Amino acid sequence: MGDRRSEGEEVAIRVVAGVAEIDRADWDHCAAGTAERPDPLLAHDFFAALEASGSAAPETGWHPRHIVVDGPDARPAAIVPAYVKTHSQGEYVFDHSWARAYERAGGRYYPKLQVAVPFNPVTGPRLLVGRGDEAACVARRRMSIAGLEALCETAGLSSAHATFLGPDDAAAFAAAGWSSRIDRQYHWPNRGYRDYDDFLATLLGRKRKQLARERREAMEGGIEIETLTGRDITTADWDAFFAFYMDTGSRKWGRPYLTRDFFDRIGATMADRVLLVMAKRHGRRIGGALNFIGADALYGRWWGTVEDRPFLHFEVCYHRAIDWAIAHGLARVEAGAQGEHKLARGYLPVATRSAHLVRDPGFRTAVDHFLAEEREAVAEADAELLAGSPYGDRPTR
Repeated sequence: MGDRRSEGEEVAIRVVAGVAEIDRADWDHCAAGTAERPDPLLAHDFFAALEASGSAAPETGWHPRHIVVDGPDARPAAIVPAYVKTHSQGEYVFDHSWARAYERAGGRYYPKLQVAVPFNPVTGPRLLVGRGDEAACVARRRMSIAGLEALCETAGLSSAHATFLGPDDAAAFAAAGWSSRIDRQYHWPNRGYRDYDDFLATLLGRKRKQLARERREAMEGGIEIETLTGRDITTADWDAFFAFYMDTGSRKWGRPYLTRDFFDRIGATMADRVLLVMAKRHGRRIGGALNFIGADALYGRWWGTVEDRPFLHFEVCYHRAIDWAIAHGLARVEAGAQGEHKLARGYLPVATRSAHLVRDPGFRTAVDHFLAEEREAVAEADAELLAGSPYGDRPTR
């Protein structure tokens, strides 16, 4: 895409057609920021598994177009995971109504540009700017956004969408004039609990009894729960989990996103960052939840079952995640998108942010009007949601 100058230094901005074209160490250096290593869902291994397995690949409508900002030493100083998309599936920030409206007006909404971790509604950096002082990081974010805008224009894309943004990125996109969107999901906050009972003691009496009862009933009928990570996860476990994922995903989404090969790949390259919670009945695997272990959070990602058991979903996905987070000193559990039922299990509403660039001026005006109304509705809903909090102290977040 050519050379540009930033803070007196000449840098090159280029587009690559897959994570395999970027050295693993370079990607992880940019993704880690000031940490020792990137969170698992930002790691090169994770994107490589998605793309090489055919899960996020051209044949499924995800065309990798990652932006790379090379520094003066010709090595990546910043990376933006981006995909040209021919649909809006697997994003969790819904723009289907925008696509219909744009096409009714005679426009062509697809293809569009998506800046995201495919299939993952987890907040974090999307402009991967590595280490450096504040001024350098600000400059790299600005150049990264310029690269996205240039790609949109040269490829004739209708729009660009950057989803589940961390605060620094959200501010950078807003400063660049992109439209801002706010939504909600549910996170469980660890307030230094000693164990699950310590957490339960902070809830209102009726809520405390409800959770204790559903945990007890979930284990009836010969149910056993295993929590597995690293080498303890076997091929048989992955086979079983994939069957759960396909069965439940086919009923929820019509076509599940991930291939069996994806699970083999993360099992081979990052099993130490995976927590697999497996449910068995009389020794037979019947359900499970896949989580990723971050530096300070447990990310609940996929769940499935082949038997409909009372409260099993809550036990495997929410209660066991809380158990594990407490035992390992993690600050929170992020339970994925949507689901007000999570509130009753101690998960509280948390803001999520995205940024959107709509190239057509008239359509952008309509989108901005919609987003302003949506922000008001989300803010009004927050008060009602928190009024239903199970905590005795009625937390504000």
